[in-house]
Amino acid sequence: MKVYRCQICGEVYLGEEKPKSCPFCGAHENYFVLAKKWKLLHNGDLSEVTKENLKKALDLEINNTNFYKAISAKSKDVYVSSMFKGLSKVEREHASAICKHLSIEKPNSNIGADKAVNSDEENIKEASRREKNAVKFYGEASARTPETEIKEFFRALMQIESDHIKLTEM
Repeated sequence: MKVYRCQICGEVYLGEEKPKSCPFCGAHENYFVLAKKWKLLHNGDLSEVTKENLKKALDLEINNTNFYKAISAKSKDVYVSSMFKGLSKVEREHASAICKHLSIEKPNSNIGADKAVNSDEENIKEASRREKNAVKFYGEASARTPETEIKEFFRALMQIESDHIKLTEM
């Protein structure tokens, strides 16, 4: 058995081989390294542009975390409820990773929870819209961010959010 760490969220995975995606944040397999080679993607001062992008990303991730958690609680369909419970946890992990880069505590907020309605179909449409906006934002943020490691972080989030779009379009 080997010990791996995700370069996006920092979580540990134990297994014979790397997972295809991080069970915590959804990062793709290429972001896993052996634990003895692991380091946080960014370790230093951040530009003002990057700080602003990370703050916007944090708001986006917290909002989606709460929205997805609320859908999970409202849905009567076990598949839909389970999907959004999982998505909520992944988005929460993204928020935690962003806070590490900003060197701040994760804010306690319920913003977004009130946006969930009693229709699975409407909630899934809204989730797809949110994920598409997230992909667009992370692409733009990656292009504007001067720090190479944070560019890579935003690209990873763009990949993960693209995976979420596939889930919401099933």
